[in-house]
Amino acid sequence: MKISLSNCIENVEWSRMKEIYHSVGWKKHDEEKIKKVFQSSHAVAIAYEEDNIVGFGRALSDGVFNAAIYDVVVEEHYQNKGIGQQIIRNLLTQLKDISCIHLVSTAGNEEFYRKAGFRKMKTGMARYLNRTLAEEYLE
Repeated sequence: MKISLSNCIENVEWSRMKEIYHSVGWKKHDEEKIKKVFQSSHAVAIAYEEDNIVGFGRALSDGVFNAAIYDVVVEEHYQNKGIGQQIIRNLLTQLKDISCIHLVSTAGNEEFYRKAGFRKMKTGMARYLNRTLAEEYLE
């Protein structure tokens, strides 16, 4: 399997992106929201097998001090093949001059991010408007 990565969202098939989000249970992502968050992102990495999108990730940043990686998602059928790590490496390369890169991991995926060099923070706080997410992620 040959995977290629693109940092461009021109000509992205947004319906395919939605399918991938939905394949991992993230059902609230519709095409309009997906397009908006990727267009608003500082860095993007989209993984393709030939012309088929199989995964992606994105990051927000001020371009100097801070960045945050979001939505590293690989279609369920393509998981555990190193694609997620390729996406993370690509994003980190794009963010190489940023002094602090944050991310929030979904429960159970902490080891995946440890392999990419991330560590738990001693401090960190968040606020969620969605009660379910608050119960899942906040102490």
